[in-house]
This record gives sequence, structure tokens and C-alpha cells, in this order.
Amino acid sequence: MENYELYKWFVQQGPVMQALYAGLFTWALTALGASLVFLFKTSNRKALDISLGFTGGVMIAASFWSLLAPSIAYVEMQNEMGISDSPVWLAPAIGFFLGAAFLFGLDKIIPHLHIFAKREEAEGVETNWRKTILLVLAIALHNIPEGLAVGVAFGALANPEILGMEGHSVFTIGSAIALAIGIGIQNFPEGIAVSMPLRRQGMSRWKSFMYGQASAAVEPIAAVIGAVAVTFFTPILPYALAFAAGAMIFVVVEEVIPETQLDKNTDIATLGFIGGFIVMMVLDVALG
Repeated sequence: MENYELYKWFVQQGPVMQALYAGLFTWALTALGASLVFLFKTSNRKALDISLGFTGGVMIAASFWSLLAPSIAYVEMQNEMGISDSPVWLAPAIGFFLGAAFLFGLDKIIPHLHIFAKREEAEGVETNWRKTILLVLAIALHNIPEGLAVGVAFGALANPEILGMEGHSVFTIGSAIALAIGIGIQNFPEGIAVSMPLRRQGMSRWKSFMYGQASAAVEPIAAVIGAVAVTFFTPILPYALAFAAGAMIFVVVEEVIPETQLDKNTDIATLGFIGGFIVMMVLDVALG
């Protein structure tokens, strides 16, 4: 009963506030993962590779079921209603390319260091920043498209009168919640991936935790930005959905998958990817 009341309260909030709460939820799960540093000093590399594979699977599945498919369906619906006559593929293709290009640009500009890389292998603009900061920035860079995806999904609910035909909506509160849950689940190992290496380097448990949770602080901010953008500028909705998908897939291909292939755990990391894909697919289909 209490869960139903909470759901009813959440549904009554505006899309921007829903996006904010969802972003805070995903941030909280990152913090929960980072908090394991208080219980353990080291993490198992095999478990970490499985978790990263799982993360990649969730992100790829979310990119299609929660972002690209609704983007395509939205354009199709507008064409059927006579609102637009543009090719169905055009807006999703443009948005997808811009999202990937956006992350590509950030990847080249923002100094960061991948989880298992050495300090001299840092990417982005050259800097004297500590390895700690660079590691946090790498995960933060990863979390920007995730926050945008959650925000756009909730922002899409702002104009229900144009989101469907014959009583069927292209976007539902269930699919947006499913996306937030999926992103939150895969954020858990990200918190571990930041806090545990820092603890191994001799940093205190508290500082390791704080850096770990800070890596996801961008998610609620990005979620609000995404929700506001599509709430007040509805025509960009199909572009924004595909933009978030392109950004997420860039991160998976450029960062997440390569990280899982550096050690000898390639097979189980791949199984983790498959598992993450299935979980996100089930969440979206079941709740959407």
C-alpha cells in the first residue's frame, strides 16, 4: 500500500521534478555501490569485469528500447497525424550522430583516466591533476548521457496530447521509470569501480566513498537539463531521444567494453553484457 501511495505521489509530480528525483535515485545507487568501500578494501577483478559488462548491456538495451525506438515511433506518429512529412529515419539519425559527436568532443577536451589505465595514459587536454580526479571525471563523463537519457524520457511525458493516437501513447511513465531503474542498477558497480581503486591506493575509506559517489553527481543535473529541453521545446524530442542514445552507445564502445577486455575475463564479461541487456529489455517491456 505504501509503495502504491509513493507511486501515486510520484506520478502527480511534473516531468522536470520526476526527472530530478530519478536522477537523484541513480546518484544514490552509485553512492550505495561506493559505500562498499567501508566493508571491503579490495574488489575482485573478475566481479568488476562482469559488472562493467552488465553496465554495457544495460546501456545498449536502454539506447534502443527506451530511446531510439520511441524516437522512431514518435516521427512515424507525427507523419500519420499529418504534423510532419519528414523521413522517419532522419531525426533519429541526426540526433544519434550529434549525441555521439558530443561525447567524442567531451572525450577529447575533458581530462580523464579510464579505470585500469596508468596515469600517463590519461586522455583529454593535458593537465597536472591527480589520478584521483581524472578517474572521477572519467566516470562522470560516462554518467552525463545517462542523466540526459533519464531526463528526456520523463520530459517526453509533458505533452501527452501529442504523444499518441487512439489512446495509445508512444511514451509512458512506466517506460521512463524502467529506464531510471535500469540506469540505477548499472550505476551500482560504477560506484565500486571508483571507490575501491582509490582505497587500494591508500586513500581513507571516507574520501574513497566521497569521490566514488561524486562521480554520479552530474546525473540529476543532466536529467533536469534533458527534461527541461524537451518539455519546453517539444519539436526537438525525437532528436533529443536519439541524441541520448548516441551519447550512451559512444561511451559503451569507447570505454565500457574495452575496459572489460583488458584482462583474462573476456567471456564472463560478455555474459555480464548479455545479462545486462536482458534485464534492461525486460524492465522496459514489462513496465513500459
